[in-house]
Amino acid sequence: MPSYLSPGVYVEEVASGSRPIEGVGTSVAAFVGLAPAGPLNEPTLVTNWTQYVAAFGDFTDGYYLAHSVYGFFNNGGTAAYVVRVGGSAAGAAGEAAPAAVSGAPRPAELPAGEPRALGTFSVTATGTGQKGPLTVEVADPEGEGPAERFKLVVKDGDKAVETFDVSAKKGNRSYVVTQVKERSRLITVAEAAPAAQLARPENQTVTLPAPPPAATAPEPAAAENTAAGPAEYLGDSADRTGFGGLEAVDEVSMVAVPDLMAAYQRGAIDLEAVKAVQLGLIAHCELMGDRVAVIDPPPGLNAQQIRVWRQETAGYDSKYAALYYPWIKTFDPSLGKARLIPPSGHVAGIWARNDFERGVHKAPANEVVRGAVDLEIQITRGEQDLLNPIGVNCIRAFPGRGVRVWGARTMSSDPAWRYLNVRRYFNYLEESILIGTQWVVFEPNDHALWARIRRNVSAFLVNEWRAGALFGARPEEAYYVKCDEETNPQESVDVGRVICEIGIAPVKPAEFVIFRLAQFSSGNGELEE
Repeated sequence: MPSYLSPGVYVEEVASGSRPIEGVGTSVAAFVGLAPAGPLNEPTLVTNWTQYVAAFGDFTDGYYLAHSVYGFFNNGGTAAYVVRVGGSAAGAAGEAAPAAVSGAPRPAELPAGEPRALGTFSVTATGTGQKGPLTVEVADPEGEGPAERFKLVVKDGDKAVETFDVSAKKGNRSYVVTQVKERSRLITVAEAAPAAQLARPENQTVTLPAPPPAATAPEPAAAENTAAGPAEYLGDSADRTGFGGLEAVDEVSMVAVPDLMAAYQRGAIDLEAVKAVQLGLIAHCELMGDRVAVIDPPPGLNAQQIRVWRQETAGYDSKYAALYYPWIKTFDPSLGKARLIPPSGHVAGIWARNDFERGVHKAPANEVVRGAVDLEIQITRGEQDLLNPIGVNCIRAFPGRGVRVWGARTMSSDPAWRYLNVRRYFNYLEESILIGTQWVVFEPNDHALWARIRRNVSAFLVNEWRAGALFGARPEEAYYVKCDEETNPQESVDVGRVICEIGIAPVKPAEFVIFRLAQFSSGNGELEE
């Protein structure tokens, strides 16, 4: 208390007692992946595409980090933290990593090599291996006849460098050719027979002679990134590596790992390793409690296969993760043509755009995927009827309406946390209240403090209700804040605790819109039989 020692007028500043709670940001993404340059295992903030290129390099053929970050900004994202893993010291210093093959020409400029027959296909090398000529194998065939699946494995010596899970079905014409053309940097495949006559090749191996070198300069490539395995992605919180490095970045609200599928496509990791990394990503989000994982599916799966993968291989059950399917096709400036990429980067940008335009309480669905020219596979309503209940958010193309996200569910089996917007809105509320009530610590624990807490939290929630984020015709129906003698008995006060109970009624999306039409007789208002 001030001392008044002489007569006079004194002017003093006093606290009003009102400490407003401000809403936190919800649109900061984090990407963990592979790049030819940039800081290694250091979360680096970029707020536009130009900053990303300056720090990590431009588009890199065969990897998806750059394309995902570009899609994030293109779809409305404003800020992202990028963590580069699996690189070299040279790349960390800002220099391009060494090329995979010293003096290897760019695939786009190679002349045609000598083709080799592989069953009913013709295979041609467009690159060379570090250990000599490449070989292509047909591995793990199942069953017999033209309707069965098989694996096409490209090997450099004894090491598998590219793997394609393909099918020779009549109804999937040119699937082998299309997939290899868009994803392989080492081979091309052509049909040697009409699609109706395509059959599963027998077990065999062919050696591909390297094409003649072209007189062009080598293209820098992120060669050492292919060594990034589960350990590099998971990292260590003590060393600030991988996902562990993101624990110190409180602003992040969504996390994606697009290059995980690049490693899988090249045969560097298998589906078990993919599952291990995705489980680690989900565990990271659950540990932090303020962010959601955007999960990518493996490439080349139809609706039935993604259903099996979701339920059996990736039986994740988490309210902190969301899965999107299928892959999207975007234009790749580095190749001069369209290519398929995982959807996570574009989806994260849509989340950010939705938060800015409508608010985090609105489900980020029925939104256009900017930059998507096509999809890996067209999903029908009947197929989505099977995928939606198990938490697979479909991306669909609609005539006259473009490519749109057509789902907003988490991967949780708990109906209370079924919808993505509910989970992300609770993250927003929890973080906002946590930061906005730090002033309470060490205040006198009495009725006056409890009243101030109720007043400040209620003022925050009534604004949320007015913005349409809470369900109810009146504030009393939308939320309640309880902080009194009942929640704070004497034994709780004696140990220094203040307990405030808050209940809210979040809005949920109109996922199923039903219009019921019936005929009636004009004039009498009765329905006709």
